[in-house]
Amino acid sequence: MLKGKTPLVVALVLGLLAAFLAYQTIQRKEAKIKAGWTLKPVVVAKRDIVEGAVLDSGMVAKRQMPEQFVTPSVVVPEQFDKVSGQKLMVPLQRGDLILWSHFRSEGAFERLSNIVRKAGRAISLDISGASAVAGWVRPNDHIDILGTFQDPKTDQMVTVTLLQNVIVLATGEITGSTNVQALDKDSRDYNSVTVMVLPEEAEIIILASQLGALQLSLRNPEDIGGEEERARATIETLLTGERVKALKRKRERTFQIIRLPTGGFQGAD
Repeated sequence: MLKGKTPLVVALVLGLLAAFLAYQTIQRKEAKIKAGWTLKPVVVAKRDIVEGAVLDSGMVAKRQMPEQFVTPSVVVPEQFDKVSGQKLMVPLQRGDLILWSHFRSEGAFERLSNIVRKAGRAISLDISGASAVAGWVRPNDHIDILGTFQDPKTDQMVTVTLLQNVIVLATGEITGSTNVQALDKDSRDYNSVTVMVLPEEAEIIILASQLGALQLSLRNPEDIGGEEERARATIETLLTGERVKALKRKRERTFQIIRLPTGGFQGAD
């Protein structure tokens, strides 16, 4: 009875199978297209916000965004407490994403202790202005620390190089990971310099800071050597001029000065 209908039944089965396979193919393609488009909550500006405003919860809202576009630079709701109360360094328009780079530093919540090497110690010097090379000392620079004291044996003033080739960790609150370009000029100024030293060297610096004035000298980043004999200058050094003459000859041998047409100069090794 089904004999004459066999081709029809086979065609129907094949049609259903083809439809099923087509449905499966469409489902796979749809799943592939949707991959990465799962929505994830982010924090956005609820209204226009001016530069310098202190961010609070009333200024922001929660929105949904495709997960593939939520990079580590985007602040998500569970991280908002870390930026709440922070000053914005850029103006925002309503709907703008809140990014870590909108604030004072991309590493604003970094602990300074994390960049102190094992067996090293971080110590801060109350130093600024000319004593800090007119503010040109920056994190990761190499410096020497000099001190000027009264010699108890002769009552003369003496300047000595206390430590050589010391690494600067921070100037004020600015570390090597701070986005300095995002700071205004006042925020770049500092009254302290934090350096990394050995525990025993920290003792020397603390005592020296109580006995006299400290000053920094800035090194070329590739100049990491040190003098075996510690430098020392006294009033006699200034008055006799003998050491000054010897150092002048050494300076002329050390630096080759190239005069530029503009009247400036360029140092050469």
